[in-house]
Amino acid sequence: MTYLWIKSFHLLFVIAWMATVFYLPRILVNVAEAGGDAAVRARLQLMGRRLYKFGHNMFGIAFAFGLVLWQGWRVWPAALPNVTAGMHWIDAKLGLVAVLLAYFIACGRLLKGSEQGRTLPSSRALRWLNELPVLVLLAVIFLVLAKPF
Repeated sequence: MTYLWIKSFHLLFVIAWMATVFYLPRILVNVAEAGGDAAVRARLQLMGRRLYKFGHNMFGIAFAFGLVLWQGWRVWPAALPNVTAGMHWIDAKLGLVAVLLAYFIACGRLLKGSEQGRTLPSSRALRWLNELPVLVLLAVIFLVLAKPF
């Protein structure tokens, strides 16, 4: 039962983090399209900063629960199973999560740069950038469900 609660909380915070991963680039698109309207840009940048901070918090909590799921059996062997037991799908999954985190940080840097007056990529390029995490998330989901290796 403990395992299911921990896994449920992990999924909850992963979903919250992924919402920020998907939405932050949308805010960047809107900043790029705001043009010279300083009030709109400032409002969007404020929203982006808050979302970025929220996303980092959600990632940290999801990471903590994920770490317990992955390695908790070493501390509480009676309560938590060894869910990876010599399997290597977890290595690929963690690698893809690192890619998603790097993407999220890069989006945060783009936001910070826009606040400092640097030019953002075109809204079209940002729209394409917005689609990339969907494919990475699909691969993560497949690895977790299929455990192919």
